[in-house]
Amino acid sequence: MNSGSSYPQSAGDKARVTAWGVGILGTFLITAVLVAAMRYYARPEPVGANRAEERRKNLNELRAADTKTSNEYDWQDKDKGIVRLPVQRAMELTLQEWKNPAAARSNLVARVDKATVVPPKAPEKPNPFE
Repeated sequence: MNSGSSYPQSAGDKARVTAWGVGILGTFLITAVLVAAMRYYARPEPVGANRAEERRKNLNELRAADTKTSNEYDWQDKDKGIVRLPVQRAMELTLQEWKNPAAARSNLVARVDKATVVPPKAPEKPNPFE
């Protein structure tokens, strides 16, 4: 007999190798079953027609709001006197105003200051222990 051989020598060695093989194969099969079960139970619901209809409705609402914002007069900030203009009218006013760049620049700066003014901080309550 060749003592350097890695082949099983006896029936006990063959049984041990077979047991290890069955154990390893069983482990792979259990893992495959667990993976298949997780894929089945963790599968998301398919995107259906109701989802597409909801997205279409939301898109139409967004486009209607954008159209209204772009094409109608409305108050942007009534307290500061800022009005939202239709895009076409705003472009006409801008072209008309910028015929005199110096006046347009000073007017623009004044409007930005008016729009971004921070109201004064409310007075703090006096400390009752003073």
